[in-house]
Amino acid sequence: MRDRLRNGVRALTRPAGPLPPLSRRGQVFDAVLALGLGLAAIQAGDDSFPDRAQMMNCPLPEADGLPPQPCAPVWPPFLPIENDQSTASTVVLVLLVVLPLVFRRRYPLGVLWIVLALATAVSENPAALRLSFFACVIAGYTAAVFSPYRLPALASLPVAALLHNSLQSDASSVSDSAVPYLILLPIAVAADGLRRWKHRADEGQARMSAMEHEQAEAVRRATEHERARIARELHDVVTHNVSVMVIQAGGARKIMDTAPDQAREALLAVEASGRSAMTELRHVMGLLTMQGSGPDPAGGADLAPQPGLDEIDRLVQRMRETGLPIELIRTGPPRPLPSGMELTVYRLVQEALTNIVKHAAGASVRVTLAYGEDHLQVEVADTGGRPGTSAGTGTGRGLIGLRERLAVYGGVLQAGPRLSGGYRIHARIPVEVS
Repeated sequence: MRDRLRNGVRALTRPAGPLPPLSRRGQVFDAVLALGLGLAAIQAGDDSFPDRAQMMNCPLPEADGLPPQPCAPVWPPFLPIENDQSTASTVVLVLLVVLPLVFRRRYPLGVLWIVLALATAVSENPAALRLSFFACVIAGYTAAVFSPYRLPALASLPVAALLHNSLQSDASSVSDSAVPYLILLPIAVAADGLRRWKHRADEGQARMSAMEHEQAEAVRRATEHERARIARELHDVVTHNVSVMVIQAGGARKIMDTAPDQAREALLAVEASGRSAMTELRHVMGLLTMQGSGPDPAGGADLAPQPGLDEIDRLVQRMRETGLPIELIRTGPPRPLPSGMELTVYRLVQEALTNIVKHAAGASVRVTLAYGEDHLQVEVADTGGRPGTSAGTGTGRGLIGLRERLAVYGGVLQAGPRLSGGYRIHARIPVEVS
C-alpha cells in the first residue's frame, strides 16, 4: 500500500509536459507588465489621494427626517504611499513584490510561491500587501495555465486565497472599485483562451483532413503499383508457358499421324510446361492470399523460391525442346546476386524468348550473360523469322514490365531490330562490388 501511495504521488506530481516556448515578445510583455504594475502602485503615492478619498467618503444628502449617513470608505485600486521616512522602503517593497512577475512564464509555480512568501513578508505594509494581492492573481493565473505541474499548481490556488484572506485588513483590503476589474479580467482571459483553443482546433482538424487525404492518396498509389506488379508477374508467368504449350501442341498435331513418337514427346513437353505454369501461378496466388494476422502470415501458401540464374539453363533447354535453336553464352566470373535481381534477369530472358516464339518462328537465338566488374549485361538476339499464329495477341506490357523491373535496380533496357536482321534485347544492370 505504501508503494502504491508513493507511486500515485509521483504520478500526480510528475510534469505533464514541457513548458510552452517563450518568445521574445512574451519576455518583453512580462517585463513591461511587472514594471507597469510597480510604477502604477508608486504613482498612487501622490498627495491628492487622501483628498480624493475624503471626497469619496462624504456623507449622503440629508433625507426627510433622517440623520446623514456616512459613506463606506473606498480607496482606489492601489493604496497611497505615505510621504514620510518610510517612503523609500515602501517603494523598495513594491518593486520587490512585482519583480518575480518578470519570470512568471519561465517558472510559473515557483513565481506563485515566491509571491505568496513576499506577501507574508510585507504584511505590515498596506500598500505593498495590496499590490501583492494583484501580483498573486497574475501569478496564480500563470501557474494554472502554463505550469506542467498541474496538481501542485491547482492546489496552490486555494492556499493563496486563504493566505491573502488572513493577511488582509481594513487598511489593505481590496477596494470595491477594483472588483469590476477583477471580474472582467478573468472573463477576458477566458474569452481569449477559448478563441485560441478554437483556432488550434480548426488548425488540427485541417491538418487531420490533409493527413487523411494524403493517406488515401498513398493507399491509392500503392494499390495501383501493386496491381501493375501483379499484372506484370502474371503476364511473365502465363504468356511464356502458354506460348510454349501452343507451339508444342501445334507441332504434335501436325506430326501425330506421321511420327507418333515425336508427337508423344511434344505432348509430354506440353504437360511439363503446364505443370511449370501451375507451379508459378500457385506461388503468385499464394502470395496474394496470405493472411496478415497470426504467427504465420503466409499460412499454407506455396512459398517456393522464385526462379533465378540457375534456372536459365532449364528454361533454355525447355525452349530447345520446342525446336528453337538457342545458344547460351556466359562470360566473366559469376558472382552471387540478390534474389530479386536474379528473378529480374530470369524474367527478361523468359520474356525475350517468348517474344521470339511468337514473332520470329524459325529464328536462331543467342543468349549472353556477361559479368563485368561492376555490372551484369544480358543480351538476347535472334536472326529473324516469320510471325507465329499468336503474334497478334501481344499487348505491349512485356517490355514495359521489363523496364519497370530493371528500374528497381538501376538497370536500363535497349530493345530494337538489328541491322543484320532479327531483333535484339540488351540490358545493363549495375552490381554492387563487395
